Amino acid sequence: MSKERAVRRAERERESALRAAARAAEQERRERRTARKRSLTRKLPRFGIGQQTGIIARRRRARMTAVFCILLMLQVLVWVVRDDWAARLTALMLSLLVFPLMVLFIV
Repeated sequence: MSKERAVRRAERERESALRAAARAAEQERRERRTARKRSLTRKLPRFGIGQQTGIIARRRRARMTAVFCILLMLQVLVWVVRDDWAARLTALMLSLLVFPLMVLFIV
């Protein structure tokens, strides 16, 4: 009887040790994955985190979007109307130069 109990206890302990080893391996994998993710995401810019959420920020984003859409539509119009690349590139350069000014004075 005691030999059977000893055998069952040894079997339970072995299963328990296997489960503990599996948990430790899973925990180690999880830690490596989070460390790898943290090291990769640390180098990326953080969009959305710390973004202003008030009514003024919402208006500013709407105005920036409007300015960008206006310049994009003008660029598309030039590309459709004019066939020469010089005019297209000039319009692109002017759009790039005018964008900060429009943001400064309109927004």
